[in-house]
Amino acid sequence: MSAILEIRSLTAGYDGVSVIRDIDLAVEEGGIATIVGANGAGKTTTLRAISGVLRPIQGEVVFAGTPIQNLAPHDIVARGLVMVPEGRRLFPSLTVMENLELGAFQPHCKRKRSDSLERVFNIFPRLRERESQKAGTLSGGEQQMAAIGRALMSLPKVLMLDEPSLGLAPVVVRTLFDIVADINAMGTTVVLVEQNVKHALSISAQAWVLENGSIALRGTGPELLKDDNTRRAYLGM
Repeated sequence: MSAILEIRSLTAGYDGVSVIRDIDLAVEEGGIATIVGANGAGKTTTLRAISGVLRPIQGEVVFAGTPIQNLAPHDIVARGLVMVPEGRRLFPSLTVMENLELGAFQPHCKRKRSDSLERVFNIFPRLRERESQKAGTLSGGEQQMAAIGRALMSLPKVLMLDEPSLGLAPVVVRTLFDIVADINAMGTTVVLVEQNVKHALSISAQAWVLENGSIALRGTGPELLKDDNTRRAYLGM
C-alpha cells in the first residue's frame, strides 16, 4: 500500500524546547496505525504538529503527496486530515445535533451534510436518541461518540484520535475500539494515540513506540504485543 501521510524528520515542541525530535514515519492508506508510549513521550505533540495546531520547528508533514506543515488547521481539515483531540472538546451548551453540524463547516461537507448525519447516526445510534440533548449532559462514552461523529461530518480521509478511551469504563472502551475498526472498514484511515496499549495494538497494522520524543520501536501492532521484551520495557505489560 502507498502512504497517505508521511512525517519526515519532524521536530516540534513548545517555547523553543523540542518535545519530539527527527521523527520519521509513514501511515499506509486504508489501515489503522497507532502511536503508543509513556506520558510525556510526545504522542499528543506529534498529532498537534500533524494537524497544524502546533507549527513544527523543522521537518515535513506530507499528506496525499502535498506538504502541509505550513497550512492553517482549517485548511488541513479541508484536505481530509481531521483530529479528535484529547478530552473531546465539545461545545457543552449546544445540542448533540448542533455539535455534529459544526463538523460540516467546509462547503463540500455542507453539501453532503444529510448523508453524513445518517452515516453518523448509523454508526452511533445513541446519538440519534440524544440529538436534542445538550452535549454537556452526555456520559463520557456518549461525548466521545459525539466528538468522533463531529469529525466524521468533516469527511476525513484520515481520522486521528488522541486518547479516545481516556476516562471511559472498560465495557465502553471495548465498544469504542470495535467502532474504530468499523470506521476503518468503511474506508477511513485511522491514526490512534492511545494509552490503552492492548486494545490499540491488537487492531493496528502499523505501530510506533515513542520514548523521550523519538521512535524507539516500530512494527505491526500484533508484533509489538507478542514481544516480551518490548512489552516490559516500553509498554508496561
